[in-house]
Amino acid sequence: HLDLWLGFTAHSWILDVGRTLLTLVLPEDWTPLNRPGAAEYLHFLFNISTPLLLLRMLERTPRALPPTAVHLGIIAVVMGTSLHLTADSVTRRLLLIGYQLHLSVRENPVMRSLQPPSLIDAFELLCYCDETLGHLMWFVPLFLVLFLFFGGCFRHRRQEDRMPAAAWLLLVPSAAYYWYLVTEGQTFILFIFTFFAMTATVMRQRRRGLVPDANGLFMLYSFSAALVLVAVWVAFLWSDGVLRKKHPGLIYVPQPRAVYTLHLRQDQPAPSGS
Repeated sequence: HLDLWLGFTAHSWILDVGRTLLTLVLPEDWTPLNRPGAAEYLHFLFNISTPLLLLRMLERTPRALPPTAVHLGIIAVVMGTSLHLTADSVTRRLLLIGYQLHLSVRENPVMRSLQPPSLIDAFELLCYCDETLGHLMWFVPLFLVLFLFFGGCFRHRRQEDRMPAAAWLLLVPSAAYYWYLVTEGQTFILFIFTFFAMTATVMRQRRRGLVPDANGLFMLYSFSAALVLVAVWVAFLWSDGVLRKKHPGLIYVPQPRAVYTLHLRQDQPAPSGS
């Protein structure tokens, strides 16, 4: 399904990764801060096209899901991406006045100057809706659809397939996007469970005389390469104390935007006193 993977890759890089890059590189005065900017318009398109893309993938899965489950999943994706749109728009404005993504909400200097201090609770709620609730509603259906699609990517051993040259060219941007989902989206648990489920499916299907076809190989190689990229990323930032504090716990996967505001961003204006 080269057309499907090409569309998925282009959609992901232009509308998802592209809006994040626009947020970081566009001039501050490009659009009024009280109106949507270029990044928000890309996010609008992403919110509309993502459910359509997932429905297209479901059409090519071997097992038809109950219509109610499909409808609930699509509604969850729309709600999750909408929460993400709202929170990302506010975060972009906060970055312009000195908000630092490598710090927690309460540790940010720009937040300490808020009056009354209880306003910080509102921003913590916004962060929760984005990074926890919104991500779960967005990424759980996404990885579930990917796994369901993978379940139909097998054929008999005597018809063992190889990936075409075009698929090898798409492998790098596809793996890089999964790396982006794991790191920026903080979806390591969902990603690794999906990868383990895919591996278990391969082992079970091999006992039945089935092997992955070109689409299955493409997904396996993409997930494997993404896992290597995540491992290198974590190893490179393993001893960073600030990021360790930002991401406590057993699973330590720093966000690229947090690395940007900590190590790469030069123009961090000091917040004005109240």
